Amino acid sequence: MANTRKVGTVSRGIRCPIFRQGDNLGEMVTKSVLEAAESEGFELRNRDVIAITESVVARAQGNYATVDDIAADVKAKLGGETVGVIFPILSRNRFAICLRGIARGCKKVVLMLSYPSDEVGNELVSLDKLDDAGVDPYVDVLSLEKYRELFGENRHPFTNVDYVEYYCGLVKEEGAEVEIIFANNPKAILGYTDCVLACDIHTRARTKRILKNAGAKVVCGLDDILTAPISGGYNEKYGLLGSNKATEETVKLFPRDSQDLVLDIQKRVLDATGKHVEVMVYGDGAFKDPQGKIWELADPVVSPFYTEGLIGTPNELKLKYLADNDFSDLSGEELKKAISESIKAKDANLVGNMASEGTTPRQLTDLIGSLCDLTSGSGDKGTPVILVQGYFDNYTN
Repeated sequence: MANTRKVGTVSRGIRCPIFRQGDNLGEMVTKSVLEAAESEGFELRNRDVIAITESVVARAQGNYATVDDIAADVKAKLGGETVGVIFPILSRNRFAICLRGIARGCKKVVLMLSYPSDEVGNELVSLDKLDDAGVDPYVDVLSLEKYRELFGENRHPFTNVDYVEYYCGLVKEEGAEVEIIFANNPKAILGYTDCVLACDIHTRARTKRILKNAGAKVVCGLDDILTAPISGGYNEKYGLLGSNKATEETVKLFPRDSQDLVLDIQKRVLDATGKHVEVMVYGDGAFKDPQGKIWELADPVVSPFYTEGLIGTPNELKLKYLADNDFSDLSGEELKKAISESIKAKDANLVGNMASEGTTPRQLTDLIGSLCDLTSGSGDKGTPVILVQGYFDNYTN
């Protein structure tokens, strides 16, 4: 045990050039990581993880679409008359420009907002206020007038935006009529229109199924809009899901066709260093803010592209369980040796083993992607590439 490393997992933000459309990401990412290693005096090791944020991948691809592109596809697929737009998240970055395009592609928008919060936790009204008003969000459908009467104006705690007013204004700016209702049952929208655009992310399949079974004439999701190019970008798998505001008239879409990219970077690093690293593209991590109650995952997945070694879930023993139970009578070097031997002898699959309980059996890409998202941030750190070292180590390495 004398040579055991004293440091476990390390997550490093790698500073990179500003990426532009057409850039060779494989070459530039590899160069940035190798230069960082030389500058900071560390070496790459087998099973290190290089992660690239989805935004620079999409930017290098030029995967942008215009509001007019969105409008044209919405009109073609939903008829251009009255469209029910249901369960959008409350976000200037994620949905506002999409809503502008939707409104430009129809005559009237019936906007149905889930309450007390949207799918990712942005609150329209508190549960306490619902209780005080005797409102059941699973049953009651509220008009805008009733919502204002009961709850008044509710501004977002972080952005100070009244999203009800903001979204209403966006639709009107595009020359469309707007009616706003508040409900959580997808079928509620069918009292207003039978052409529906489901804008939820992780619950979209269920929402579309319920609407189709209830007799809706046309049902689309955001993942059905811009699945093929109109005049620019598209995503055949996710459509508008995972898009971000680029300008007032454009959105950057989720990246596409990037499996070759992660394999290219893996090969470049192997050729340059002899080390076999894993590579992934990551978007939003999946974690919940304890103050605002917002959980981050507004992308359809944390990681759309990754190398083979990132498939699966952790297979770990809980050290404190072993210390408190199996080896409660040991301490010091004896305890260290006993735990190390347990780790070395652990089963290939620990599912159901009490000694592994509480070790977060989530997908590796979700766990590592969340770590990367927290490391890179979403502001001015200038580190769109993250190097994670030691993630697959354990107490014995």
